[in-house]
Amino acid sequence: MKHISAFIFGAAIIIAAYFLGNAYIQRANPPQKISVTGLGNENFTSDLIVWEGQFSANSTVLKTAFDQLNQDKEIVRQYLTSKGINANSIIFNSVQTTEMRDNQYENGNYVGSIFRGYQLTQTLKIESENVTLIEGVSREITELLNKGVQFNSSPPRYYYTKLADLKIEMISKATEDARIRAEKIAENAGSNLGDLVSASMGVFQITGQNSGEDYSWGGAYNTSSKNKTASITMRLEYKVK
Repeated sequence: MKHISAFIFGAAIIIAAYFLGNAYIQRANPPQKISVTGLGNENFTSDLIVWEGQFSANSTVLKTAFDQLNQDKEIVRQYLTSKGINANSIIFNSVQTTEMRDNQYENGNYVGSIFRGYQLTQTLKIESENVTLIEGVSREITELLNKGVQFNSSPPRYYYTKLADLKIEMISKATEDARIRAEKIAENAGSNLGDLVSASMGVFQITGQNSGEDYSWGGAYNTSSKNKTASITMRLEYKVK
């Protein structure tokens, strides 16, 4: 039994020494890998514009305000169609009604309010692929003042309908850029690039061209510029042989 115990104890020491020695060798000679980040970007011009605006009518009589609003609505519609905008592209939303009151105070304390009338507001929205046309009309909309309509225009928003295809192309560019960087690093180290171990995509960013916008961790999506720059990063990890 003593001989058997001694044999088992000796074998355990040998096995432990093997694993400890192997772990030391692995620490001294870790697997050789290269991690690189590639960038893909593309300039493009928006092919869809969204433009919104609103106009109002005021009166102490609700029906009078409503009738005035409908008259202004027809003036706005005729003006936009006369500029070449398709009538089907003009979406008038539901009318918003606000009861206007003046607050009354005595000795700094609120004591009630006095009714001043009604304000009815009509909003509209236009979506079109004719970006140049809508852009031009949005700049000339103050002409409605000459027709008695005070139209409040919001800045147009610009979008791109082929964004999915653009994103695929940019991923390809970013991946190729990362591979070229990895090959150069391996070459400078006197090694050869091995198999791809992993690949991960970074945040997709869309900024205005020459805008100086900051990138966001959650991804930027500029809608205020017609001309934009899209960018994406790809992080690749390669073996080195």
